[in-house]
Amino acid sequence: MTKPLTAHEAYRRYRQELSEVEKAAELTAAYIRRRAARRHLSCQVSSRAKGISSFIKKAYRKGYEDPWNEITDKAGIRIVVPYSGLLDETLDLVTQGCNFTVIRVEDDRRKPGFEERLEYPRLHVQIRAHGEGVDADDVPYQCEVQIRTEAADVWARMSHSLMYKPGATTDIPPDVRRSLYRLIALVELYDSEVERGAKALAEHPDFSRNNRLLAEAERIYQTFSVHPYDRQLSQDVVDVLVDAIGDDPSYADRLVEFAEEHRARIERAYEQYGPTSEQFLDHGRYLLVSQPESLIIFERLAHARYDLQDTWEGNLEDRLLTDMARIWGVRW
Repeated sequence: MTKPLTAHEAYRRYRQELSEVEKAAELTAAYIRRRAARRHLSCQVSSRAKGISSFIKKAYRKGYEDPWNEITDKAGIRIVVPYSGLLDETLDLVTQGCNFTVIRVEDDRRKPGFEERLEYPRLHVQIRAHGEGVDADDVPYQCEVQIRTEAADVWARMSHSLMYKPGATTDIPPDVRRSLYRLIALVELYDSEVERGAKALAEHPDFSRNNRLLAEAERIYQTFSVHPYDRQLSQDVVDVLVDAIGDDPSYADRLVEFAEEHRARIERAYEQYGPTSEQFLDHGRYLLVSQPESLIIFERLAHARYDLQDTWEGNLEDRLLTDMARIWGVRW
């Protein structure tokens, strides 16, 4: 049996393997985004490798006997969903839908007495990272996946800045502790109202059609790019695109399939004409390539270009579509 590393030895090893840990986290996050898009699940997926200073501080502070193996959050994934009603679906995605090797699940949502603690219930999954990356001992890297609502994410970041250790209430003055409990109540109220509003809008036929189409494009776009985009522009364009699609209940699935089938081609388009490309910076054109609705435009150019042209004319600037057609290699 290999002798456990000391804290300093583990620190030196972590410095050497940090780039591989980062790669494991990034590959895993990208894979989760693609799987979430296939399920039409709205979420934000981010990744990080633990900072070197955080690693060594944790190794000494915790007094681990085997810090290299006991620090299991070297690679971290955070999945943030709009409201709590999506937590179980997201948990199922990670534990079942991604075919990960699941090491353990920590779900404190129904843990007795948790309501008395100054923190949101933890929902973590320890998994084997996606891909073939292994450490110096030929052991696959692991990722700690945190699943939160947007409201809980705000609370977590705020509580870390106000309290040395979330959940530790003994050294917090009573008036401050009461304020923090009130904040938890407000965050829970916000979360429930977001869920109520989302469900009400989903039942509104005029609003939900456009909104669902844009949400679908956003989910898939996040598997290609994390660059910010202009959502108002997206809404204006999608208002036109819905008429080029018609009443097709299976379109969301077809858009996912299109993006997967043409992933390499779409990635090249974003690289060559996206917001950081020379083409965009030098000419100030190809505006829609940096927008999620670009995926719908590419799909319509491939399968229904004349329907797209008919609905576009007179509603949006012709050059915007001409640029997209040129990128996709369609004669106009």
